[in-house]
Formats: sequence, structure tokens, C-alpha cells
Amino acid sequence: MDWETLCTQFKAYLQLERSLAPHSVAAYTSDVNRLQQFLALSYDPVPSPLALERTHLQQLMAYLYSLGLSAPTQARILSSLRAFFKFLILSEYCSEDPSAHITTPKIGRKLPHTLAVHEIDTLLGKIDHTKPEGVRNRAMLETLYSSGLRVSELIDLKLGHIYFDEGFVRVMGKGNKERVVPIGREARKHLRIYMEEVRAHVTAQPEFSNHVFLNKRGRRLTRVMVFMIVKDLASQAGIQQPVSPHTFRHSFATHLVEGGADLRAVQAMLGHESITTTEIYTHLDRSYLKQIIQDYHPRS
Repeated sequence: MDWETLCTQFKAYLQLERSLAPHSVAAYTSDVNRLQQFLALSYDPVPSPLALERTHLQQLMAYLYSLGLSAPTQARILSSLRAFFKFLILSEYCSEDPSAHITTPKIGRKLPHTLAVHEIDTLLGKIDHTKPEGVRNRAMLETLYSSGLRVSELIDLKLGHIYFDEGFVRVMGKGNKERVVPIGREARKHLRIYMEEVRAHVTAQPEFSNHVFLNKRGRRLTRVMVFMIVKDLASQAGIQQPVSPHTFRHSFATHLVEGGADLRAVQAMLGHESITTTEIYTHLDRSYLKQIIQDYHPRS
């Protein structure tokens, strides 16, 4: 089997069987292409994917290190290759995984950026509520912060997935895994205003008729557009640190943990598959407590 055929099948496997988002599929396939390109530089002819050994991958990792790629980038590439070899084994093209005994580069745990409650209030206060897009943006950001949604979940939110009376939204997360998340009173209030005063008067394109958040042309908002809206408001609010839509998700989780919320409950609301992913917010909480000691304890 040649590289092109197997890569095409791998892409279909990621899309159909693992239900990965388009950008994730693109990242996985790009990393596999990187392996092929490296082998083309080092071998003539290029070895078949089914003939690769651990040595080939060790050489690749050494090459990536020599390029100065960061440990997280190296680890991501190795993870993609492991997924590729897992696919080959599941498809019965080969029986052994040459990546099985390759050591993953150590990654220091990077704490995410978060906003304090007063910073979020200041940012939201910069929204111009006299404009239809301002009313939409307020509802959008209140929803992000109230329910901890990913930006992809926000822009894909459907009209029938908001339960105002019950106080929940139904979300389709990674891998098409559905979860139900509470939504706060303030977010529900601004969602109702948006739905009644703005959304009801937008002529939606047929393929986006059931989406909650639309642009002026009646199309679904893009991830980039939401990012630019957040970035512009953060600049107006004088917030110096990097701010993105995901900052609202991190802030949602951090404020819950700081307030004493059960970590399993936070995991369920965020849609994390593993509790270890959610545990990063306990580290944030410890950092906050340490700062309190430094600021207020007489012997700090």
C-alpha cells in the first residue's frame, strides 16, 4: 500500500469513525505528511508506511528536535503518528506499532490564562448595546462564561438546544459527544433579549436557520470572528494579557473551583473525558491561594 492511499483512508477513518473536527483531521494528516517528507529527505526510495521501524521514528524525533520545535509540538506530532499506526493495525495492514516505545517529550504543565470577575465585567461593559451586533455579542459572551462552552460549541449552538425554563443548554462536544450544561440567569436574560430583539429579525440562510448566533448576512459566526470580537473588547477594556474565547471557558472553570465546586461536576460541565484534564484548575486555585498568602500574611 502506498502513502497516498493509506493517508486517504486514514483521513476517512478520522472523519467517519472518530468524528474529529475538520481542523483536528487537518492537523493529524499534516503530521503524517511531515513523516513522509522527512523520509523522502533521508531515504531513496521512501519506505512504505507498513515497513517502518522504531529507528525511522527515532530519527524523525531527533530531526524535529534539531529544528528547534517545542516539546508540545513534538509531542503532538508523535501523538498523530501513533493514531496513524493504530489505524493501520485496526485495518489489519500491519501487526506492530513502531511508535510504541518512542518516549514522548516531556511537557511542562502550562497554566491557562484566566480573567478575574471584575475584568470580565469591565470587558462586557465595553459592548455597545445600542447596536444589534452588540446585543448578540453580549448574549454570546455571557453564554461562554456562564456555561464554559468551547468556541466551536458556541457557534454550533442550535435554537432547540436552549431550555430557558429548565436553565440548561444541550451541547454537542468533541467526538459528537452530547452533554447538558446549566446556564446562568444573566446569560438567559441576555439570550432572551437577543432572540427577541435581534435574532428574530435576521433572515437566516437555509443551512443556518437553526443556529442561534448569526452574522448580518444570516450565516453562522466563524471561530475567527468570535476571536476578533473578544480581542477587540479586551483591548478596549485595557486588559494586557492575551484573551481569547477560550479564556472565558478557563475563567468559568477556575471561578467554580475557587468557589469550592466539586471537580467531577466541573469535569462534566466542561466535557472533559479525563479528570486529569480538569485537575489543571486545582493548580490555578493553588496559585491564587499562594498569592493571597504573599499579599496578606505578615510573615510572607
